Formats: sequence, C-alpha cells, structure tokens
Amino acid sequence: MQKHKYNYGIIGNCAYIALVDTNANIGFMCWPRFDSSFIFGGLLDEEKGGRFSISPATANYSSTQQYLPNTNILETTFHCEDGTFKVVDFAPRFFQYERAYKPLMLLRKVVPIEGRPRIRVCCRPVGAYGSRQPNPVMGSSHIRYEGLDAQVRLTTNVSLNHILEEEPFALSQTQHFILTWGVPLEAALETTAESFLVKTRKYWHLWVQNTSTERFRQESVIRSALTLKLHQYQDTGAIIAATTTSLPESPGSTRNWDYRFCWFRDAHYTLKALNDLSHFNILKDYARFIENVVLSEDRRYHPLVPIASHTIPEEQILDLDGYLGEKPVRIGNQAHEHIQNDVYGQVMVTLLPFFTDQRLLGKTGKDLEEIAWHSLEMIENTMEEPDNGLWEFRGTSQLHSYTFLFHWAGSLAGKKIASVIGDKKMGRYASKLVKESAAMIERCYDAERGVYTQAVGNPNLDASLLQLINMGYLNPRSAKAKRHMKVLEDELKTPSGLFYRYKHADDFGVPESTFLICAFWYVEALARMNRLDEAVKTFDMLVTHGNHLGLFSEDVHEESGSQWGNFPQTYSHVGLINAAFAISRKQDYPIYF
Repeated sequence: MQKHKYNYGIIGNCAYIALVDTNANIGFMCWPRFDSSFIFGGLLDEEKGGRFSISPATANYSSTQQYLPNTNILETTFHCEDGTFKVVDFAPRFFQYERAYKPLMLLRKVVPIEGRPRIRVCCRPVGAYGSRQPNPVMGSSHIRYEGLDAQVRLTTNVSLNHILEEEPFALSQTQHFILTWGVPLEAALETTAESFLVKTRKYWHLWVQNTSTERFRQESVIRSALTLKLHQYQDTGAIIAATTTSLPESPGSTRNWDYRFCWFRDAHYTLKALNDLSHFNILKDYARFIENVVLSEDRRYHPLVPIASHTIPEEQILDLDGYLGEKPVRIGNQAHEHIQNDVYGQVMVTLLPFFTDQRLLGKTGKDLEEIAWHSLEMIENTMEEPDNGLWEFRGTSQLHSYTFLFHWAGSLAGKKIASVIGDKKMGRYASKLVKESAAMIERCYDAERGVYTQAVGNPNLDASLLQLINMGYLNPRSAKAKRHMKVLEDELKTPSGLFYRYKHADDFGVPESTFLICAFWYVEALARMNRLDEAVKTFDMLVTHGNHLGLFSEDVHEESGSQWGNFPQTYSHVGLINAAFAISRKQDYPIYF
C-alpha cells in the first residue's frame, strides 16, 4: 500500500474550521457551524463539493505549506514557470470591545514574490451538502452567491469577471479576498484584511506565550495545542472530536463516521490537556456547556451531544462519492443512542478542577454540586449495567473494564469534591462507590494471564486497558502493572510501536489500522513505568506519522504508515500532549542550560 497523508492544513477561529490543501484549495469548510453542511466539500466529492482555489495557471509547479510560527495562519507558496507567489489563509480572531471577535469570514491574501506568475481563482460555494448550487450575482466589487441559507459574499480587488469565468490573470500586486456568511464586509478591503492579519497574528502569539509547556518536543506540543483550540465552538463551549466526517479508518472498511459533535469522553481528555497547558478559560466555557446539556437531558447522559441544539441529526447516508471514492458519507452519528456509562465519571473528573484549582476559585455553585450528585447517583445506578463501551460497539453490550475505571476515577473525584465543600454525606457515598467500582474492575482480571481484560467474562484485550496504569489504578512500579503491560504489548503492539485498539472482530470485521491515541497512551505508560528511553524513542517515531504540518489523523496503517480516519483528530493531539508531559516530568533537564 502506498503511503498516504492528508495534505491539508487547518485554519479557524472557534466559530468555524477550514481545511486548506497544498494547492490552496479549501477542501472542507462548514458554515455557519462546525456541524452544518459544508460550503466547500471537495474532500468528500470533487464535483458536488464546490471549490475555492487560488492556483497557478500553468500545469507545472510545486508548492510548500507552512504556518506562520506559533499561529493558525497558513501560507502556501507556489513555484511556477513564470514566477513565485504565496497564498495566506486565516480566520480572523482577536479581542475587540472586551470580547473575542470571531466572524464567519475567510480571508485570503495572495502575494507575488518573484516574476509575474499567472494565477486562476475559482470560487464555487454549495449548500445542503452539494445538492444546492447558488446563483452568482456580480456587484460593484463583490460577488453575491444567492440561494444558500444566508448571504454569502466574496469581496475582492481582483476582476470579478476573472473569477466568474475562472480565467487566468497576471499577479502583479498583492490581492485580497474576503468571503463572508450573513453579514457582508462593509469596510475598506485592503486595510481591513491587513489589519485583521496583524491582529490575528498577535492574538495567536499571545495565546502561545500564555501556554505552559515543558521543554520536551515543545514545537509539536504547541502545534497540537493550537489545533485543539480550534475545535472549541466558543459560542456554547462545546468541543468537537474532529473537523471532518466520513474519512475512512482504512480503505474499504466502511468505518466512516461523523465526528463533528461533542463526546463527553473526548472533551474530558482535551480539557485535561488544555488545563495542563494553563488554558483553563476553555474549561470554564465547557462547564457552561455541560450545565446546559445536563439540564436539558433526562437522567441519562448521551455519550455525544450536538454543539448547539438539543437534538442530534439522525444518522443518514448522503449521495456523495466519498473521500477517494470511499463510501458511505454519513452525517449524524448513531452512537448518540448508545449506552456508554463511562460518561458519568468523565463529567465528574472534568468538574473537579472547579472545586480544587485555585485559579478557578469562586466558580462553583449549586448547579455544579447538583451535577456532581447526579453523576454519582448514575455511577451507582449503572454499576452492573452492560454498555456499548468507549469503542462504541454497535451490536455488543458488555460490562466494560474501561467504564468501571471511570466509575472509579469519578467516584474519587466525588470524594475530593465532598471534602472541599464539606459535604460528608457525599464523601461517604463516593467512598462506597470507589470500593464498588474497584471490585468491578477486579472482576475483569485474568489471573492466569496476569492481565485485565476488556469486559467481565470476556478474554479479549484492548488498548484502553493501558489507562489502568496512566490513571493510577495500577501502581506503575508494581509487578502486577508490569505483567499487565507485557501482555498488552505482546497482543496489541506492532513492531514499530504503534498500537491497535483491539484485534478481535467487531460489527464491521477485524480492524486494519492502528489507533494513534492508543500508541500515545502506550508512551505515557512507558514514561510512568520509568522506561524512559523507550518512551522517547516511541514518541519520536509517532511524530513522524503527522503530515507536513505536524497534524495527526485518527488512524495509522501499520505497514505503510498512512494516515486514515477523521482529521485532524483531537484524540491524537491530546495523546501527544499528555505523552510529552509524562516524559518531561520524568526527565532531569538542567535548570539553566
């Protein structure tokens, strides 16, 4: 199998996200929300997906792509027969009037560098996942695309006829393009674009400067942190699992899922990483989101929730070609209907800093205490209830070890919360649940093999069992942890250090690709067990599985090293950050040098 990488960069401003390929085409961008229809979706269907490209008019050219350092501003540079130019893409984000300014606005700046290159601009937005084609109407200095759910307008200093006819023209000076949804640009084009670029660059520089990182592989950690930030939908505080939908986990697998929703599990890991990086304001926004979700739910929490409304769209299949012809293309996610009982512990662990972190002092209230009580009660109520588990098996319910691990962790969090607020009743209740959940974990122990298994009465193993070490259930220095680790390595680790989620068949057959966060969990466990040289070596190998910009997918094919699955995947970037922190805290760096 030929090595396959996603040749895309990501830009965004916490209101929307766009993927830009190395040919400066917007391959995927949803407006007005992360979970809306794409307005550009050539990633999933080159014909129906529309296009917004700025490319050389000649066929022979090469391109490179890089971020402005410590920003989410992307530059694509073209080297052509008749010259060199670059395209600068970004979504404006900066503080204005004491608030974050994050409009539904895409800015593209085209700068000639050498010669007089001829370029071609194509802008063809679509609606309703490609089934609606708008009518372009030319204004004095803009093109309106009429027939979509809101006004889409492209304002530019390029000849509008060149764009409508998609005909080449000579690039002799810097040109600007501002695409808007709803509210059009009512200001000077060039000065607005240049001002927004300066302000956005300054915003991201300050954001990175306020990021607490260790020195181990700092560049990779910063890029991962910047990527995670873009997956926050700031209007509600929700955090999505990935930018895209329906990128297959492996060719022909039909494991094509919509990840543009908020999973309690994924958000827990993302928030932990960002909190370790000192970006705890994101946690405050997410707590507001949890309050609103929980207040609208019944006694149960769904494992994933929409980012803005109370109902998630029913999973359906669209009539699109799919990425590289890989069908089906799904929107919505049936896992919303699953029973996944680890969510209650994840809510508890996510809320814990509001009671224990002095930086968030005074941010608790009766609402959060009520959520804590309710989550503990649901941990008790679901203690012996089979569920679909974190891997979201569609046809299997079991008593999963991983669920009990989060029952245990959530109950420990409950004990700490009770101690802080002086609630002795909650403390006794949480202590009882700690013991009960630990007993359930022990029911998953296979003494003959010396390993904890996936579920009670099921001999199968999966990589989530590494978290028994990383979350402190097993003492990393204990003989039991070492034996457990050895069995998992023998069963699930590849020769290069990648990790399969599991190897047994599920609803869709036997998985072909490895799951990247599992490999980072492995690195984290190696570090905690003082196998530091192995941890560093494996970490550095995993970093090579990023694309040209250091962005990671969900899955990696072992034999070819190819990227597969939705992209960029927050899970993978979270895993990198946590693994880097685990290594950093074990290494003895000199203080001054």
